[in-house]
Amino acid sequence: MCAVMSDTQPPKETIDVYTVLLVMTEQMASIAWQKLGLQADLATGTVAKDLDQAKVAIDVVAGLAGFLQTKLDDEDQRRIRNLISDLKINFVQQSGGSS
Repeated sequence: MCAVMSDTQPPKETIDVYTVLLVMTEQMASIAWQKLGLQADLATGTVAKDLDQAKVAIDVVAGLAGFLQTKLDDEDQRRIRNLISDLKINFVQQSGGSS
């Protein structure tokens, strides 16, 4: 006799690629802030500037945002655009450019 276990186990959900992209965007933005030298590294607790890596991280955030644009509501689209703008402005400031 086989017992049916569907009553005790929650249904399995498939992975939504856009949810994963949003999480990746937020994680990469956090790395960008760290590499800009504006936030402590979560692993080491130290603050260190690496503008080459910061630029890559910012570019990745902008690239991922492009895939998300049509899947986000207006508020989240604005939040992501502001995030990218803030990262770019801080990159210019940290690299000695004009503000």
